[in-house]
Amino acid sequence: MLQTKPPTPRTEPVPHAEGVSNEEFRAALSRLAAGVVLVTAQEPPLDEGGRGEDVGMTATAFMSVSLDPPLVMVSLRNDSRMDDLLAEQPLWAVSVLAESQRHIAGRFAMKGRISDRLLFEDIPYVRGEVTGAPLAGGALATLECRTEQRVVAGDHTLVIGRVLSAHVPSGEGGPLTYFRGKYRQLG
Repeated sequence: MLQTKPPTPRTEPVPHAEGVSNEEFRAALSRLAAGVVLVTAQEPPLDEGGRGEDVGMTATAFMSVSLDPPLVMVSLRNDSRMDDLLAEQPLWAVSVLAESQRHIAGRFAMKGRISDRLLFEDIPYVRGEVTGAPLAGGALATLECRTEQRVVAGDHTLVIGRVLSAHVPSGEGGPLTYFRGKYRQLG
């Protein structure tokens, strides 16, 4: 039987044909603090009169795009469950997470999860009046959106949504942020 030695691991980053390597890019952008949001939507029901399943994901690539009209943008990994859902379901919501909601961010950021239904099981939420999507209780702000445009950009899709409803609950506290690969609090 022929035995071969395993390849020697590279110690230097492998660059793309043009530009920096994935590792260099990740390291540089990890120095940019980002707010953390929960993006949610409701899958259309399989049968008439039924209820669709709630779907959610944690996002840090979320931003305001325009004041007039009010537009926001979220970046979704191509072919992810949320990307597939928002390609067919134009209504979705965003909950801006508070520093006390790190557990929610971690739960909805898990890879390879089986059921979104179980993720929502013990998290307080209300249904958005416009979208029907879950809005996290205790969030610093909530937005309900309708997709206006989808732009494929590399391995992600930028989903631009018109804000149909915005609420700022009276809750106090700071935002949950993401910096250098970890959830953090300001201050």
